[in-house]
Amino acid sequence: MSGRPAPSISLVVAAYQMARELPRTLRSLLPSYQRDAPDLPWEIIVVDNGSPVPLELEPWNEPSAEVRLVRLEGDGHGSVAPALNHGLGLARGDLVGIWIDGARMASPGLLGACFRAAALHPRAVIATRNFHIGPALQHSESMAGYDQKAEDILLASIGWPEGADRLAEISTPEQVDPTGLLLETNALFMKRILWNELGGFDTRFRGPGGGATNVDMFLRACAAPDTQLIRILGEGTFHQFHGGVTTGAGQLGAAHLLKMGSKQYMRLRGRPLRAVREIGWLYDSRAGLIEPPALDRRPHG
Repeated sequence: MSGRPAPSISLVVAAYQMARELPRTLRSLLPSYQRDAPDLPWEIIVVDNGSPVPLELEPWNEPSAEVRLVRLEGDGHGSVAPALNHGLGLARGDLVGIWIDGARMASPGLLGACFRAAALHPRAVIATRNFHIGPALQHSESMAGYDQKAEDILLASIGWPEGADRLAEISTPEQVDPTGLLLETNALFMKRILWNELGGFDTRFRGPGGGATNVDMFLRACAAPDTQLIRILGEGTFHQFHGGVTTGAGQLGAAHLLKMGSKQYMRLRGRPLRAVREIGWLYDSRAGLIEPPALDRRPHG
């Protein structure tokens, strides 16, 4: 264990065969990139979920952020849940954010917004928006010749990382309406005590990308007693093209994976998979808390 004081925030990032994408993701989580972040220490725990060629970390020189790498043996295809749970077990921060997909870069105001939003409610469930880098969602664009080289050109066009504020200009939101039905979030933040209460990710969910394990965790968190969903506006995570589950399946493949995950969820939970209808509270990274909508409602089925 590190001799450093306990961090205020722990970030757990799961990765598998992401030698190109992971360094960018980690760069986007460092204090030098994150504006308006709390002047407090945080840690980044990278869990290599059995990459055939073990992932390596660059030597980041950021005193206020400790970055460490742990490796789990396996082929990375069974389930990402054990990797995430392992990272959760190592997390020391009061607030813990989970990256189920290490290919997702953060916008430069994400951590600060999530930290401030977490202070608004003792049992906050903080959801961030998902984007794909590129002119369309990558599981459809992948069939039209979009690849890593095209993505590199897009990122260079905004001068990333210095131009990180412009990521949304070259990306496509997975969900156009930020207050619409919500099935999952790829950067989920909760207090560590709530993560522990929920028992981490259910390892019975298996398959590409972990099956419905991420969806299941989000639904359980929103349904837990006295929790408050808070949606972050103005920030998000941005998926890099890497031929994984999100980008490599194609449009028909993505639909098949969703159907497979729905069947798995029904088998394990005994009820249909249904998105969260609750709007919750809205927290804008620049304006702060927006008055909770009158339509806010608890039912999530």
